[in-house]
Amino acid sequence: MSVAARVLTGAALADALEDVARLRIAVFRDWPYLYDGDLDYERDYLKAYQSPGAVVVVAEDQGRIVGASTGAPMRDHAADFALAFRDRPEPLDDIFYCAESVLLPEYRGHGLGHAFFDAREAHARSLGARYSAFCSVIRPEDHPDRPADYRPLSSFWQKRGYAPLPGVVARFSWKDRGQSGVTEKPLQFWMRAL
Repeated sequence: MSVAARVLTGAALADALEDVARLRIAVFRDWPYLYDGDLDYERDYLKAYQSPGAVVVVAEDQGRIVGASTGAPMRDHAADFALAFRDRPEPLDDIFYCAESVLLPEYRGHGLGHAFFDAREAHARSLGARYSAFCSVIRPEDHPDRPADYRPLSSFWQKRGYAPLPGVVARFSWKDRGQSGVTEKPLQFWMRAL
């Protein structure tokens, strides 16, 4: 497998956002997100990654983007996350938000998850961030769409030094596959010091 990770900022980042949007739709259709997405929503959502401190780490196979991982200073997402962090002592300006990591299934298990985190954390440090955080959707253990062979990523995150922040839960709404409307989902924040 000849996959390489590459860090994008500025104009190169903006040029990759359409590919990131398509990957988000494809990968987040699966458990645990079950996201029934569309490109218009994605284009609007990804505008947050056109800020000066944003980064996209892409995984490329012979020039084709097969995975991507995004991040930006938490202050760029303050409207979405300020409420979740209201009781935390860390100022939002000290936190770098490692948003999504999406990777096509056939490329998983080859170290790209580590490459995504390494690059985003290095970028966060270069901006002076003191913490790195991300969130993951909370789904019931007995959800009917949960695959029998599902392996949560919590042990991977813990090995990288992340821990869930008790009570720091964001709420976002999206349409699940097979559903007629949008419903709200809780997302648990995890964080580590850089």
